[in-house]
Amino acid sequence: MMSALSSEQPRAGPSRQSASDPPPVVIPSTTTPPISSDAASPQTVARPPRAPKAERPRPTIKSTKAALTITPGAVQRLRALTSGPTPQLLRIGVRNKGCAGLSYHLEYVDKPGKFDEVVEQDGVKVLIDSKALFSIIGSEMDWHEDALSARFAFKNPNIKDACGCGESFNV
Repeated sequence: MMSALSSEQPRAGPSRQSASDPPPVVIPSTTTPPISSDAASPQTVARPPRAPKAERPRPTIKSTKAALTITPGAVQRLRALTSGPTPQLLRIGVRNKGCAGLSYHLEYVDKPGKFDEVVEQDGVKVLIDSKALFSIIGSEMDWHEDALSARFAFKNPNIKDACGCGESFNV
């Protein structure tokens, strides 16, 4: 009976594989990184680089309506003003002035500012100062001449209050 039990127990010595048994699988150890040949260098493992993020194209905002419309009389006068020997652009802005609060301010500039809005109509370019854009948007620029004065006049739908002389306005 003893011989029957001992034949079922596995042998303690090296096992012999038969030709039909598959070879043993060897799994490499991942607990220690490989050591460099230079013992003085720090033994660290670098992380793999992050995958680059996909660049999305930035949307471009195109206005459906111009920030300022220019009448044919104003286009003609602007063309005469800007076609001098040194071509310049006209920038429209607003300043704190007058009894109602704001007044239009026109000045010549050589090139547009970083955030200026460029309005081009009938071959004439006019710049709108970025600080004045919300006060001017939707306005109409016209040229008026009479016996006493000649000036650009603005019809602004955003005006809530204006002074009696028409020099200043409030939005």
